[in-house]
Parts: sequence; C-alpha cells; structure tokens
Amino acid sequence: MLEKRYTNRELSWLSFNARVLQEAADESVPLIERLRFLGIFSNNLDEFFKVRYATVKRIDLAGKTGKSALGGIKASKLLEEITKIVIAQQAESLKILDDIQTRLIDHGINIIKEDQVTPNQQDFIKNFFLSKVSPALVTIVLNDLSEIPSLKDSAAYLAVKMVMKDQTKPQQGISKVLKKPVKEKKYVLIEIPRSIERFVVLPEENGQQYIILLDDLIRYNLKSIFNIFQYESLTAHMIKITRDAELDLDSDLSKSFIEKISDSVKDRIKGDPVRFVYDKNIEEDTLTYLMNRMGIDSTDSIIPGGRYHNRRDYMEFPSLGRDDLQYEVREPLPIPGLILQSSVLAGIAEKDYLLYTPYQSFAYVVKFLREAALDPKVKTIKITIYRLAKISHIASSLINAVKNGKKVTVQIELRARFDEVANIRYAEQMQEEGVKLIFGVPGLKVHCKTCVIEREEEGKLKRYGFISTGNFNESTSRVYTDYTLFTADAAILKELNKLFDFFETNYKVNKYKHLIVSPHYTRHAIYNLIQKEIDNSRNGKACGIRLKLNSLSDYGIIDKLYMASKAGVPIKLLVRGICCLIPGIEGLSENIEAISIVDKFLEHPRVFIFENAGDQKVYISSADFMTRNLDQRVEVSCPIYDEDIKKELIETFEISWNDNVKARYHRPGMENPYRNTEGTKIRSQVALYDYYLNKIDVNS
Repeated sequence: MLEKRYTNRELSWLSFNARVLQEAADESVPLIERLRFLGIFSNNLDEFFKVRYATVKRIDLAGKTGKSALGGIKASKLLEEITKIVIAQQAESLKILDDIQTRLIDHGINIIKEDQVTPNQQDFIKNFFLSKVSPALVTIVLNDLSEIPSLKDSAAYLAVKMVMKDQTKPQQGISKVLKKPVKEKKYVLIEIPRSIERFVVLPEENGQQYIILLDDLIRYNLKSIFNIFQYESLTAHMIKITRDAELDLDSDLSKSFIEKISDSVKDRIKGDPVRFVYDKNIEEDTLTYLMNRMGIDSTDSIIPGGRYHNRRDYMEFPSLGRDDLQYEVREPLPIPGLILQSSVLAGIAEKDYLLYTPYQSFAYVVKFLREAALDPKVKTIKITIYRLAKISHIASSLINAVKNGKKVTVQIELRARFDEVANIRYAEQMQEEGVKLIFGVPGLKVHCKTCVIEREEEGKLKRYGFISTGNFNESTSRVYTDYTLFTADAAILKELNKLFDFFETNYKVNKYKHLIVSPHYTRHAIYNLIQKEIDNSRNGKACGIRLKLNSLSDYGIIDKLYMASKAGVPIKLLVRGICCLIPGIEGLSENIEAISIVDKFLEHPRVFIFENAGDQKVYISSADFMTRNLDQRVEVSCPIYDEDIKKELIETFEISWNDNVKARYHRPGMENPYRNTEGTKIRSQVALYDYYLNKIDVNS
C-alpha cells in the first residue's frame, strides 16, 4: 500500500532534475542558457550524491532496509534504481550537449578540442599554459606511491597512462612461455585546477569565436608536462569521485562550535566515496588499476560518462558578448510607494510592503539594514543568517551598525550545507568587529529568514522588521524567486523578538499567537488549517488549499492532504522539486492537482493559502513540507494581515498556477509531461514581471 500512496523522495528528486534537463533540451531556450541548464543539472547531481545517495548508502551499510523512510523501497534496491536512472540521464545530457555545440557552430561559436587547434592559436595556447596553467597543476605519479592520495571531492582529474620506451619487466603466466616482454606503464593523475576558468576564450579568427576547455588545453600540452620521461605513448581520460558530505561533529568540549564545524568540513575530503564517474572510452587496464587503488566497490554508484566531467562549470559559460543567445535582461523593478531614495523605515511605519525578487529589487533589504546602521535612533538589530553572498552587503551593513554603537545580534547557521566555510569566515569577521553571534539551537538548524530592529521613538521602542522565504543573499536574489514582508506590525514583531530570546535561552519554549514556528508548532498548526478546510467542505462552506513549495515529502502532511481531497477540498500544489504526494488517484487524491515550474528563475517561495470559508488565510514561510522543516529546524511562517498584500500573493500564485508553457505535471516516473492547456499561452515568470511593471504604471 505504501508504494501506491507515495513517490519515493530520491526518485522524485531525480524527476525534478530531469525537468532541469528538459530545459537544456528545449529548443526555445537560448543556446548559451541551455548550456547553463546542463551545468545546473550536473551541479544538482553532485549535491544529490553527496547528501541523499550517501544517506541511502549509510542505511544500506548499516544492514537496514529503510523501507518505511524510503517510501516502501529497500535501500539496496533504491541504490540500484538511482544508478540506473542517472546513467540514462547522463547519456541524455551528453546527446543534448553535442546538439547544443553543433548549433553553436551555426552561430559562429566553436568549442574545439586539442586536435582542432589552428596554427594561429598555438602560440596563445602554449603561452597561456606556461604562464597560468602549469604553475597551478598538481600532477601525481601513482606507481611509486604505497598509498594513493585522497582525491578531492568532485574535483576532475585527467587519468594519464604512459607506456614507457625500452623498459620491460618479467612477464607472468602464458606470456612468459611466449617470451613476450610487457612494456612498463606509468599511471598519473592531473588535477584540473579550479582556480582557472574552465572555458578559455581564444582569439577570434575570420569573425569566428573559439573556446577550448581547460582540460583540452592541458591535453594539448601533455608532452610539455611529461618531457622528462621516455615514453612511447600517452593517453588521458577524465575521472571524478563524489564523497559523502555528511558532517561528523567532534564531541571535544574544549573546542568552540566554530572549530568543530571547521574541522568537520576539513574532514569532508576524507569522506567515503559514493560515486565514481569515468570517461567510457578509458582503457580497461587504466580503469581497473584506478578502481583497485581507490577502493571503489559495488555499493558505490559507478557511472560511465563522457569525455568531460564537472559539467556544473557550464553554469559559468562565458557570455561572449552574445546577447542574442541569452535570456533578455530585465532590470528589477521598484516597489510602488516605497522609495529607495527616502527613508524606508518611515515608509514601513505607515504600512506593510511586499518584495518579490528578482522581479523587484533586493536593494530594499540592503537599504533597510544600511539605514538602520546609520540611524541614531536605532538601538538594536537582530537577524538570522543562513547563506550570504560571496561579497555581502548584508554583513558589511551589520558591521557598520556595530561601529555606530548599535547592539547587533546575529544568529548564523554554520551548518548550512556547502556554505559552511563561507559562513565560518563571516562569523569570525563579524565576531572580531563586535557583533554578538548565536550559533543555533542544539540539534536544530536555524533555517528561518528574519530580522527585527528596535528604534527609539517618543521615548518608546518601536520595532521594524522583515520576514522572508529566502536567504539574505544578493547573488541568489537575482535568480531565486522569493517574497519578503517588510512590517512594523507590533504583534508580529513582538513574537519575532521572542524567537531571538529562544535562540539564547532555548530551554524555554515560547507560545505564539500569530507566527507559526517550527519545530514546536508548525506540524500541528498545518494539520489544523487543513482540518478546517475539511470541516468547511463537509458543512457546505467555501473551501480550498493552495500551496507553493520547494518540496513536499512529509507523509503526515501528505496523508492529511489526502483526507482533505477525499472530503472534497480542491487542492492546488505548486511544488518545484520533490513531491512524494501522488495526485489524481481515484478515491484518494482526485481533487489534488500538482505541477512544477522550471524556467529562467529558480522557484523558491513558500506560500500557504487556505480558503477559510471565504476569509482567506495567507502565510509566507521559510518551511517546506518536509519532516526536517517541520520537526528538526527552526522555521517561521508569517500570516499576512494587509489585505492588499494578501490579494497580491493570491494573484501572483494564480499567475504561476496558470502557466502552460513551463509547467509540468507531477507524475510518478521521469516523464514530466508539460501542462499544455488550451487558450492563451502563459509563461508565468514573464507574466509576473509584467504584473509588477503594470503596478508601477498604475501608481505612477
């Protein structure tokens, strides 16, 4: 019965990544953007193996089936299924890459290999290698090492085989009888440097543009690298290892939390291998030698791939000045009524405002903090940080505030997956400048995105703040869609202040009348909101549930939604990624529709809309409906009380829901059928920009 009620989480995630691959295959997507979607597909897969595949492998190695947690599939069987799907997806991605590269030639862009270098390009390539690449190369001769060095997680290596001249060694077995000497072979690994751009732009020739991958530029110079050896032949093929990325924290009480996280991140390079990818054209003896030396076994996912790995680098494929082969750039819009050139705090004092990035400018978040840092009446700033940009104006604003005598408290999550190093660096920097840091709650990640400040006005402290569905990150705000509510609502901000008290004294659990806070209240609150819609349906009142999420995988929530469907509650689900709920099953989920949108921007908001007998309840949230968000993290869902903002959230949800260009139906399997409904074609991300552009015109 379990299999019929739920889609396995890992397989649903692979289905999501198949939708990313669909974008790379879509001929209506500009060519350079298609390459970048291939990069996103590859990057997603790397993270999947580091985290999810590694988790399933741990379950299997522990001798457990994991069936109850894995949607009814045994861990061992799931590992096999994942590998089978990934091999097929990788093969498809290689076909797509070949097609894109062929089409780029028609547009005068040539991605060449080492055997296609023209005489005019030779000097440039040799000089580039000698000046930039050669000093950065790490080249390891394996034969003479008793133990192979630990290969870096997700780094790409050229595995080189040298067949040596005039050096033989005794032959064993039948070869000895035939007296045939075997020439000595040396095996070498060359690490592809990450410090150098993967795509090397060569000088133009006859109006044609040329690019060579760094890997091929190194292949072109192999003779230069190995000129001290007497070899007969050289061959080079790419390999890559992915390692388990789970952090194992030291229990040493003498270490600070920053030290424990830092040491654990360093130990990640020694994590067990979970995936080994190799060029399918590699010689069998080279492959066997490498696998034996690296200890690759049958529980690892072994993927025969193409000539190039780490195709995540295609996310940074150079623009080449070719606007015709990229998405049109549309500048982020202002929020009507909230003027960046004036005091945003004064504006927020009058009414709530909603920001929807990247359609509108993230500069409002930075402006809020910069103004708070300078305003002599602002006394305190409290903020939660999960992921920051590489160069963060958020962090600099907080440091600026401390220098101006403000009391600044930052709850920073050092365990934000794959951002640990950056967050440690920022934590140390802020700590040195006098920012008060809080490092979370034992056993819980702090994933909520909140800020509250206190300002002295007429002898009293007045609070201002913002609550967001996404990170306070200037870089991702350009490509992730997220809502941020700016408010001076005293009731909401009083409760937000309580949350910061909980971070410091987490043995005391606060009660909340307005906010819904994980891990103590979210599950129960969502159950109650769904139950209210069930009761309304049974009593003939207006009912309905609309949810926009990144992921839906918690079986308890799914079962409650199934109950609502059976009670006649219409349910619309916009779920970008994992969706373990299966819509459209007669007698179980026939009143549930579920779609996913994958397009230019990454759909990231969490929005909950409950019909509530005509008096809609609307929330924005940092929480997906995953068990970890409900029970194992600190999350905040915020009610929307401003009627205009409530209307805006409902209208923007419906624009997304009506997408019939980039929306796909959630179905078990990897097919991802497009939602081709009749009528006017609506590409929601374009329509949403126009929606906000219209608001400016109306208010101007």
